[in-house]
Amino acid sequence: MDKKTVLIVDDEEQIREILSLYFTQEGFAVAEAADGAAALLSAQRVKPDIIILDIMMPVLDGIEVCRQIRKFSNVPIIMLTSRTQDDDRIMGLEIGADDYVAKPFNPKEIVVRAKAVLRRTLAPQQYATADTINLPGLVINMAEHSVVAFGQPVALANKELEVLWQLASHQGKVLSREQLLELVWDYSYSGDTRTVDTHVKRLRKKLGAGPNTQWDIKTIWGIGYKFEVRE
Repeated sequence: MDKKTVLIVDDEEQIREILSLYFTQEGFAVAEAADGAAALLSAQRVKPDIIILDIMMPVLDGIEVCRQIRKFSNVPIIMLTSRTQDDDRIMGLEIGADDYVAKPFNPKEIVVRAKAVLRRTLAPQQYATADTINLPGLVINMAEHSVVAFGQPVALANKELEVLWQLASHQGKVLSREQLLELVWDYSYSGDTRTVDTHVKRLRKKLGAGPNTQWDIKTIWGIGYKFEVRE
């Protein structure tokens, strides 16, 4: 992998310094910003390969920064949050963030996740026209990046689509959260599987499966999820 540039955005200088040190040691070029407005300017000027973006910041918060960046760039974004509520995490993923990490965090984990996101961005999985699943009320076409549920097209983010594909292509098999992390995000379990839960929650809402639907995403408590097709 060629030398990549990471933009670290956080109003806490110590966090920027620590992350900068770890990323530099891993061969990254590093740019920094201490508030949301500076982050937008740096994203346009530096054109980083990946952005580490704190949510709680002055001037513009991370949610608004992510929303603005998505208007002109698809650069991968990993969001940092110190909040315990899921609202910000869900919002961040909904408006285009690729992942999130809760504070306090291990700097090594941030680097691992950043590398994983970059690998998938630079070499996305290729799907053939045969990679299609047809079920009553659901059609998943990976080559066309499309999903139709109950006759209506459903707009899914990349990671939501990949989670759905992994579950649906393993019908009847329980996939643990750790397995889904590795299959979809390309990194091993590092202590926080709520990213998977958030994506499944969003999928269920968008797909709108009901009690009489012939398929559903079932929660297997304490383990993970199963895509179940009823006869």
